[in-house]
Amino acid sequence: MAQAQQAELEVDVVIVGAGPAGLSAATALVAAGRSVAVLEARDRVGGRTWTDVVDGAMLEIGGQWVSPHQTVLLETIEALGLETFPRHRDGESVYVDGGRAVRFTGDFPIAPETATEVDRLVAVIEALVAEVDPEAPWAHPRARELDTVSFEAWLAGQTDDTAAAHLVALFIGPAMLTKPSHAFSTLQALLMAASADGFANLLDEDEILDRRVVGGMQRVSERMAEELGDAVRLGASVRRIERGDDAVTVVAHGVVARGRRVIVAVPPNLITRIDVQPPLPRRQHQLHQHLSLGIVIKVHAVYDRPFWRDAGLSGTGFGPHELVHELYDNTNHEDARGTLVGFVSDEHADEAFRWSDEERRERVLASIARYLGPEALEPVVYYESDWGSEEWTRGAYAASYDLGGLHRYGADQRQPVGPIHWACSDYAGRGYQHVDGAIRSGRQAAADVLERLQP
Repeated sequence: MAQAQQAELEVDVVIVGAGPAGLSAATALVAAGRSVAVLEARDRVGGRTWTDVVDGAMLEIGGQWVSPHQTVLLETIEALGLETFPRHRDGESVYVDGGRAVRFTGDFPIAPETATEVDRLVAVIEALVAEVDPEAPWAHPRARELDTVSFEAWLAGQTDDTAAAHLVALFIGPAMLTKPSHAFSTLQALLMAASADGFANLLDEDEILDRRVVGGMQRVSERMAEELGDAVRLGASVRRIERGDDAVTVVAHGVVARGRRVIVAVPPNLITRIDVQPPLPRRQHQLHQHLSLGIVIKVHAVYDRPFWRDAGLSGTGFGPHELVHELYDNTNHEDARGTLVGFVSDEHADEAFRWSDEERRERVLASIARYLGPEALEPVVYYESDWGSEEWTRGAYAASYDLGGLHRYGADQRQPVGPIHWACSDYAGRGYQHVDGAIRSGRQAAADVLERLQP
């Protein structure tokens, strides 16, 4: 891959962003005999997937999970000659509520009446999910109604059991959209569930967090970039797109690329940082103003051994009121050390970032210790992934609409504007906010471009 330098390029299609979406689009276009230039602002490929070595430990700083229903990602991994391995899950899980840790297998150890109510709520949600097309949730006959009530308020209208409502909300809000459930609509929640082939898949950690890629998820992007060779240019932050009827000029740091089409494959919150001339239409500007990313701290704690396994624990933990509300064994393939990954989301993350680094580390590890015991307090490596501060992302995991935004603007999000096309996991239907969705989105954008480049 060539590092960005002063150059002028003439290609069929320019692609902005070398994450899984942009690289998938480029791969499909090259396979169809088209020339491409992929311009990436960072000094690496992979976008929101990033595998790095921190203090001698390999950590998946960004997206990492592979699920059975993510068939396009699985096919891509196989085609690239990569391998996967299962997440360790042998042993008992731990549920923490009110500071009390309970070991369990199977269903959460909660009050029977609350468990029954959770099951009833899930059935109601699944019935709605079955009516929602993840590629066009705004087409649901009740789209406006469902999009103008927050998921929190909708749940409150469905049940008097606040504990059941809180648990159900946890698996959409903090766990997936990384926003509090009063900040997004019920339609947005239904899209999240429909994109994963059902709400039950979001509840089942053995489904949604099934496997990982040997060497890290970033290897998917790295392999695609290797095959594209010098078409990928790093350190080439795009500042301006000049568009005509069937031509574009893309001005980036160190390079000017001209083509017939451009695919912008970056998170939607970054699109407004690009000076587009003539400017994008009013609908696009409004759309971008109603989209935002959430916030999450992905915590990595590495130990000299996976000590929790000695105690018969899987490393999986849930605590609806804990600072670290989810915890998993994230030990690398064939690594003798033990790695845990935990998540601090939405309003908890807001609060945690007000603390000093030392206090935040102390409180996070104390939360993990409530699941696994005092040995959790002494990791050999501790690291926090903070994508909200990352220059070319500024949030996690993906963008979602504010109340009422999805049904108003969702149909416009993938619509080309002249020669400009869009691709990213944020705009995916199936696989929304996952690498699977990014690849689907990139391939669809490439197909749209190829259709318009004919003959």
